[in-house]
Amino acid sequence: MTYRFLMDLALILLSTKLLGMLTKKIQMPQVVGALLAGLILGPAMLNILSETEFITQLSELGVIVLMFSAGMGTNIQDLKNSGKVGFLVALLGVVVPLVMGTGLAWIANITGMIQSSGFLEDVFVGTVLTATSVSITVETLKEMGKLDTKVGNTILAAALIDDVLGLIALTVVSSLAGGQESILLVLAKIILFFVFSGVVGLGAKRFFCWFMGLDHGRDRRRYPVLAFVLCLVMAYCAEEFFGVADITGAYVAGLVISCTPKATYIQSKFEPLSFLLLTPVFFASVGIQVEISGLTGSLVLFSVLLLLISVISKMLGCGLGAKLCGFTGGESMQVGVGMVCRGEVALIVANRGLSLGVLSAAMMTPVIITVVGGTILTPIMLKLAFRKEGKSAIQETGLVDHYDKMEQLDIVSEKLLQEDQEYMEERKD
Repeated sequence: MTYRFLMDLALILLSTKLLGMLTKKIQMPQVVGALLAGLILGPAMLNILSETEFITQLSELGVIVLMFSAGMGTNIQDLKNSGKVGFLVALLGVVVPLVMGTGLAWIANITGMIQSSGFLEDVFVGTVLTATSVSITVETLKEMGKLDTKVGNTILAAALIDDVLGLIALTVVSSLAGGQESILLVLAKIILFFVFSGVVGLGAKRFFCWFMGLDHGRDRRRYPVLAFVLCLVMAYCAEEFFGVADITGAYVAGLVISCTPKATYIQSKFEPLSFLLLTPVFFASVGIQVEISGLTGSLVLFSVLLLLISVISKMLGCGLGAKLCGFTGGESMQVGVGMVCRGEVALIVANRGLSLGVLSAAMMTPVIITVVGGTILTPIMLKLAFRKEGKSAIQETGLVDHYDKMEQLDIVSEKLLQEDQEYMEERKD
């Protein structure tokens, strides 16, 4: 047994924290620093860290806990209200990237920029771009205090639906490439997953409420343990039996816990676990996956274009869906930016294409660059999108010129109120 993993873990935690503090100093989300830490220490630059089974499994646990915490912090009623908007956002967020990604790969192929095995590979490149992984978005919105908002709930609802639509798109393309599972079987599995989630969720909620009432709060430490068991079981069942992403199962488990009386307490116990260990490892692992060996000039150009298309297509598709549902221009942009990140979902889709022989090994490098680039850009663009919102809100209300005067009036009003209270107290004496 080698103990190298201990040093790897120490380097990841130290570097993500230091670079996170640095990015915070320049008004950027700390997750950007964590992503850069993996990029700098990984094979792409210093080559001090490499992707190991330990880091891969720990990072997967990190994203599961992250989405579980997001589920616990979600208001069910707000999520229901976002269902219609979420569906349209997710639908356009799948169709537009699929078309634009396929078009880019086709044009790059006929112009000689890349060499693909045919139109089916071009379609698979577009399918990779349909994926959405909101784990980075969730952490960034939590950091900015914007997760439990209209935009945050819409992004979460759209991400759930996007996962299903993306899985259907992957199944269709895989079937054309000779995949074993039929479209009807995949649809049946998805429906069964939601039925399973409903039954298990209802039963788990009743059990937790009964158990919490029976225990009378004598030992609250057992609540987070039971909640974590539910999270892991739901994540496992989603991936193993229904072919749905494990993070979707974890998020559903979080929604169940959010309906229990001790949801806030349970959520608070997961924050240290996520902050101290799991989340830094997850973010760093994304950067560690980047390898730039064997890159040619044309492949670099295609990688840059694919990254641009991946950002523009999600912003355009998801933003348009939000706009059609009555969101303001600023809110539509925030929703679009929040859906940009592909994360591990796109890598899973790409690996599926690689195993089927549809996607060439050379195409994996542009895909990984797109995933990492989108992951780094998403929190930065989110920060800018919400900062612009704050400024535009002041401008729309006509308070730009009078903002300083309003602050002065507030100070004077508070001072007069304090003097009035002191006068009333003197009268009583």
